[in-house]
Amino acid sequence: MAAPRTGSAISFRDEVRAADVAAVRAIVASTGFFNPEELGIATELVEAHLSAGAASGYCFLFAEERGQLLGYACYGPIAGTAGSFDLYWIATRREAQRRGLGRQLLRETERRVREAAGRRLYVETAGRAQYEPTRAFYAREGYLREAELADFYGPGDAKVFFVKVF
Repeated sequence: MAAPRTGSAISFRDEVRAADVAAVRAIVASTGFFNPEELGIATELVEAHLSAGAASGYCFLFAEERGQLLGYACYGPIAGTAGSFDLYWIATRREAQRRGLGRQLLRETERRVREAAGRRLYVETAGRAQYEPTRAFYAREGYLREAELADFYGPGDAKVFFVKVF
């Protein structure tokens, strides 16, 4: 396990704790972007890691400030590939947004992926207008829009794939 890293007042940890199940649910819910089914998926990944550890395939990075969990990322290697990783979730508490925390989480995740011999990091997001700031965020961070599956999540809501090559 890597030691926590500090950037400004933000500390990073990768150790998953039982309390993170509820904390992740609260973070994801606070964004206002996700439905109840998606909240369940986010917490299931934390539970899978608690149950199986690294064998779950899910790695976590938690961002804390003065002991309060403000955001997190969940990522992992894509089975059957040579150095490809998925970024499954990245979310920050609504009240902690607009402070650069998402960028810090993303960059620290990228660092860890590269450290694990990752060559590519894939991100999937929705095509709805609500997600335009999310798509713009990935573009600003050097991610290329790789593909789009029309009407994937529902009518008018595509699944949009981004990739960053290291």
